[in-house]
Amino acid sequence: MHSPALDNEPEQTPEPSAQVRSEASSTITTAAKIALAVLLTAELMNILDDSIVLTAIPTLQQSLGAGPAAVQWLTAGYALTFALGLITGGRLGDIFGRRKIFLLGTAGFTLASLLCGLAAGPGMLIAARVLQGGAAAVMIPQVLATFHVTFDGENRSRAFGLYGAVLAMGNVLGPVLGGVLTEADLFGLSWRPIFLINVPIGLAVIILGRKFIIESTARQADRLDLAGMLLSAIAMVLIVCPLTEGHTNGWPLWCFAMFAGGLLALGLFLHQQQRKKDAPLVVLSLFKGKEFAGGLSAQLMVGLLCGLFFMTWTLYLQRGLGMSPLQAAVAFVLLALGELGGATIAAKTAGRFARRLPQAGALIALASMTAYGLQVSGGRSDLTLLAMAVPVLLVGFGLGMIGGPIADLALAKVPHESAGSASGLFNTALQLGAAIGVALTGLVFFAATGGSADSALNRDAFTGVLWWVGGVLIVMWALMFLLPRHPNSQASAARVEAPGTGR
Repeated sequence: MHSPALDNEPEQTPEPSAQVRSEASSTITTAAKIALAVLLTAELMNILDDSIVLTAIPTLQQSLGAGPAAVQWLTAGYALTFALGLITGGRLGDIFGRRKIFLLGTAGFTLASLLCGLAAGPGMLIAARVLQGGAAAVMIPQVLATFHVTFDGENRSRAFGLYGAVLAMGNVLGPVLGGVLTEADLFGLSWRPIFLINVPIGLAVIILGRKFIIESTARQADRLDLAGMLLSAIAMVLIVCPLTEGHTNGWPLWCFAMFAGGLLALGLFLHQQQRKKDAPLVVLSLFKGKEFAGGLSAQLMVGLLCGLFFMTWTLYLQRGLGMSPLQAAVAFVLLALGELGGATIAAKTAGRFARRLPQAGALIALASMTAYGLQVSGGRSDLTLLAMAVPVLLVGFGLGMIGGPIADLALAKVPHESAGSASGLFNTALQLGAAIGVALTGLVFFAATGGSADSALNRDAFTGVLWWVGGVLIVMWALMFLLPRHPNSQASAARVEAPGTGR
């Protein structure tokens, strides 16, 4: 049966011909565009919900009577369950069908969002956030995996470029949207619309996704590795939890003990995966290619940069410069506009520059971050949004050129039957990097401020953070030399089914 969702997939043919791939580079159907929009919308929902709660916290505390520990778990609970489930979520798509698992994850995410919006107390809200993060871990790995097995040639690079745009914008717009929706107090619901907005969007994603997303599975992944799933989850909990919570608790001994236990569990997991010959959770042969290993490492640096920069930048803007939350939100919008411009360039060039494009983005971000650092290090307390607009826009522009191309190039030579496993690992690297970045804030920012709201201390501490951010960008740029130097490398195809067949 021919798939209406894409005109570049032959009828049930596992290996598309060169002619088909060539045609795919220039043509994409309306149905395929809808499928792409559906997948990107799901990705955006997840990114926004990871941070949308931040600006609603004061109102939420007053409404539910939530204490500091409860507030902390509103973000940590989501991030933790999301991180620990990504690898398993990716493999579930390989085995049972990526469209099917995507729709199940979206349904769970939508239900959890409804429960968040209806929460009568902090306990129910935390439980719903944990469920929401787990559902996102099932939903999100299918996005990159479906891109990888569905699109070819320039269409594939454009899809990944748009993914980079969504990734970049969502990271900075979450707090802005949270503040706007909470301040609007729609229908007298206070903070609840920040979660309830996902319900109609999630339902639309389910309906359109079922119709337009093609189904794909791995030919040889016929069972789930339960032992690997358990070991990977234990390792992620023991590693991510102390990294997330350590700086707020003064780095007690239990943090270091948990982290050491996590490294031990990770070693046991890798040993178990190496010995398991039949359908492992993680296909370790992926790491034999320098492209995937390099891309995964670069993605870890992207997460680290986000975890370190965004939180400390918010504190610098409001405490160091005395900006209001609204003014700080405008600064984030400037960054988002720059990222949108960079991601647009990445999408329009459609992979023609291969690794040179994200490397150029890293250098642009480094140069503009240096210029911004010179402004900050001047110790000025009257630095205005207008004065910082150009370097902030250019920082965003450089970062926008990185996310999508890294994903495209890192997955370029991944066999289609391992797409889910690779996507789960790729998303996990981003989350782990963010956790490391948050942990670093305790060492390079809060250690310098001591938690003080003094403007001079916060400005000086943020200057130190920018040195670290510059170092991360340099490492990221160097790791990109492991990515393919030639555009549009192809991998073997997966078994693809037409939408609606249910096979």
